[in-house]
Amino acid sequence: MNEWWEAFWFFLPAGFANMSPILAARLPLLRHWGTPIDFGVKYKGERLLGANKTWRGLLFGVLVGVLVALFQYRFIASSAESVGFIVLVGAALGFGALVGDAVESYFKRRSQVPAGESWFPFDQTDYIVGGVLFASLFVSLGLADILRITLIYFGLHLMMSYVGYLTGVKKRPI
Repeated sequence: MNEWWEAFWFFLPAGFANMSPILAARLPLLRHWGTPIDFGVKYKGERLLGANKTWRGLLFGVLVGVLVALFQYRFIASSAESVGFIVLVGAALGFGALVGDAVESYFKRRSQVPAGESWFPFDQTDYIVGGVLFASLFVSLGLADILRITLIYFGLHLMMSYVGYLTGVKKRPI
């Protein structure tokens, strides 16, 4: 059971980073800063990523990943790692989660799936793949760790999506 908790705990900055762009879009100070990451560039008549992938969301998500990692380090974790390393891994998890989401969005557009439509299971796993890949630049994750992270955060993503639907934050349950 301890290994499952550790997998959940390790990937928590990426999980929060993945949810944070929706929050950033609703914050009054950030609401109007919605420059798309792709700057409106099109490829074969289609936007590369779409209007929903913004610099606001990316930067806010990385910041959230770092803040969650620092919270874990400062208040709960007893780690021998340096604060700089914790910031680096938190940023890698947050950045990776959002890059994974952006890459998935690119392929989603190429597959003619409309923005806002579910593309199961890619919408639920993109941030996991990205977060694991970028974090792996700084930490060693075994296959069992990656499988635990995937199972935990895939399930959490489905649950949180449904809660978002019930509360009116999302238009669809998945």
